[in-house]
Amino acid sequence: MKGLIIYKGKYGATRQYALWLGSMLGWPVIPAGSETAQQLADADCIILGSSIYIGKLQLRKWLKEHGDIIISKRLFLFLVSGTPSSDKEKLEGYLTTNISESLRSRCVPFFLPGKLEFNKLSWIDKLLLTIGSKLASDKTDDISMEDYNDVKKEHLEAIINAVRKLSEVAA
Repeated sequence: MKGLIIYKGKYGATRQYALWLGSMLGWPVIPAGSETAQQLADADCIILGSSIYIGKLQLRKWLKEHGDIIISKRLFLFLVSGTPSSDKEKLEGYLTTNISESLRSRCVPFFLPGKLEFNKLSWIDKLLLTIGSKLASDKTDDISMEDYNDVKKEHLEAIINAVRKLSEVAA
C-alpha cells in the first residue's frame, strides 16, 4: 500500500506528529500545499494532520480544495488541539463544523494532544488566548494559559495500528 502524510499546523506539534508517523511508516511527509497532483493520485492511503485554531482546522481550506480527489482514498485524520481527550463532544464538533459529511464519513479520526508555549505565540495569538481565557473563566470551558507539551510518540500508537491493520487487509 502506497501512503502519504499531509499536514498543516501552526506551532509545530502537528508537524512533529507527522514526521514521527512518516518515520514509523516509511511514508513521505508533505506540508499541505506542497504536494503534487501525481503524489495524490499515486497514494492508496493518506494520513491528514491538522492543528485546530479557534475551533477551525488549519487544513480546512485544503480539504475543500482537494476533497474530490482524496475522497476515493483510504483516509486517516489526526487533529491536534489543547482540548482534553475527555471532551468528546467538543472534539467531535471540530469534525462536524469543519469537514463535509461525505469526506467525514470516509475518514478515520484521531484526536491528539498538543502543546502551548506562550512565549512562542504571535502577539495576536497571545491576545486571543488571553481574551478567550477571560471569557471562559465565567463558563465551564477552561482555557489554560500555562505552558504544556503533551506531544509524545506514544499518542500515535492507535493510528499506527489502524494503518498497519489496513495494510494487512490490503495485502
